[in-house]
Amino acid sequence: MSDYGKNTKKIVFTDTDHRHAQLLIRLKHDGMKQSEFFRAIVGGYIEGDERLQNYIDEVSTLSKKRKGVSKTLRTRGKSLVNDLGLNDGEIENIFDILEEEYPEL
Repeated sequence: MSDYGKNTKKIVFTDTDHRHAQLLIRLKHDGMKQSEFFRAIVGGYIEGDERLQNYIDEVSTLSKKRKGVSKTLRTRGKSLVNDLGLNDGEIENIFDILEEEYPEL
């Protein structure tokens, strides 16, 4: 378990040759490699970048009600983090403490 987060994984999906060519052209125009692009997008999504989340909300197949609930929960979560004065490092410490106390989780 100590190697977790250090192992590499491939993320693969298929699309048409035309869309792939369009992607390569746009990436070339913006001076990015495919790997840089996908790592940036995945990283932003995981970290909850609001710009990406707004786009995801637009294209998601979730119902309007579910999207509303999700947005409300995100807003409440941010509010709680701000109210408690927690930063990313402190949150990580909380998870470390929980792991020490409850290794079976």
